Amino acid sequence: MGRAKTKGVRGRQRGSVAGSTGRRVGRRDKDKLAIHGGTPVRTKPFPQRRPFDQREIKAATAAIRSQNLFWSGGKYVVAFEKKFPGYYGQKYGVAATSGTAAIHLAVGAINPNPGDEIITAPITDLGSVVPILLQNAIPVFADADPATMNMTPETVEAKITQRTRAIIAVHLFGNACEIDAIRRIARRHRIPLIEDCSQAHATRYKGKYLGTFGDIAAFSMQQSKHMTTGDGGIAISNNARYGKRMKAFQDKGWPYLRFGRRAYRFLAPNYRFNELQAAVALEQLKKVRSVARRRQRLGTLLSKLIAGAPGVLPPAVTPGSEHTYWLYPLRIVGGPAKRFCKVLAAEGVGAWANYIGVPIFLCAETLTHKNTYGDSHCPFTCPSAGREYEYVDGMCPGAEEGLKHVAPIALHEHYTERDIRDTARAICKVAQALYGG
Repeated sequence: MGRAKTKGVRGRQRGSVAGSTGRRVGRRDKDKLAIHGGTPVRTKPFPQRRPFDQREIKAATAAIRSQNLFWSGGKYVVAFEKKFPGYYGQKYGVAATSGTAAIHLAVGAINPNPGDEIITAPITDLGSVVPILLQNAIPVFADADPATMNMTPETVEAKITQRTRAIIAVHLFGNACEIDAIRRIARRHRIPLIEDCSQAHATRYKGKYLGTFGDIAAFSMQQSKHMTTGDGGIAISNNARYGKRMKAFQDKGWPYLRFGRRAYRFLAPNYRFNELQAAVALEQLKKVRSVARRRQRLGTLLSKLIAGAPGVLPPAVTPGSEHTYWLYPLRIVGGPAKRFCKVLAAEGVGAWANYIGVPIFLCAETLTHKNTYGDSHCPFTCPSAGREYEYVDGMCPGAEEGLKHVAPIALHEHYTERDIRDTARAICKVAQALYGG
């Protein structure tokens, strides 16, 4: 089977072959880059992802027909907050309006003091950072492995100080960070560990699901994620104290222990999930593992097909981890990623040069310019801050190096093997033309 796949990629070297357009083209025309007037590898659009089917439509219709989309008095949110954590072997689950909100639930449960430090990853969405600032804590960034672009245990430990209150470990692109090593560090220093699993639903690391290594795990259900409700999130834990506090934190600090006179116990936002989202989420949960496994198979096939192509490398996979490919992070080592992506796009395959471009702290004026609460610059300038904080170039050289070379490609469960083979042929054609000598 492996040999057949290799032939599929290298077939362009063997005289006249049929392109994806269906017409026969000569070897010279086929090898000529489309950007220079050659025949593109792919002219047919790639399939659209279709995460919802009749099951979600039926569930959503039933929720609407109930005439109650508020969680209290409904049944779907309650069921989802039991079944989702149960899927991961956890006791407590609290659904929220977004993945960012789910991380905020976790940070709120840990309840840092103003000026406390929370360590997180330099390559992530700002949703891993905003909840820290919303609790008046200060983000501190570990560095990343340039190959996997995940935060590294040694740089996490190097950032720990007496003010460190928690670690938020991010599993990027569907590939685990070295979470067991990070967990040992957290336990040794007696620091709570939060897992950001937004891009790594139903993904196993050393036989266990990501989201079961830390004290709390947060998941996003934004449209692009392995399971989705359009937007939404959920946080899970085995710790009763964290579970109860997250539930209250979800609804303005009100624990719903009794009705009558209300008792809001602490400052918190409103992140309530609703019945319509939960009805869809319950159906999504039933198929999330099959989605993850399908993406893993397709991504693994693509990696095999492009192995050995000059100037490009398949995504690095953390030893012991599945890779479930939220995106396929191709690595360009033969030249600038932007140029490669431009040439690849002419062949009919899109790629996203450099992902977020620079480490996340350089993307956010909340950090670089400390634009936070009015003109106060808190928490950075508050009396509780223990030192000055600057977010500048060079802080995370591993992350900068990784971003320089990455070019993520879309990949989802509705791609066919033919789609993957066309993608591989395009990558190999461009790599050979640009870097083959």
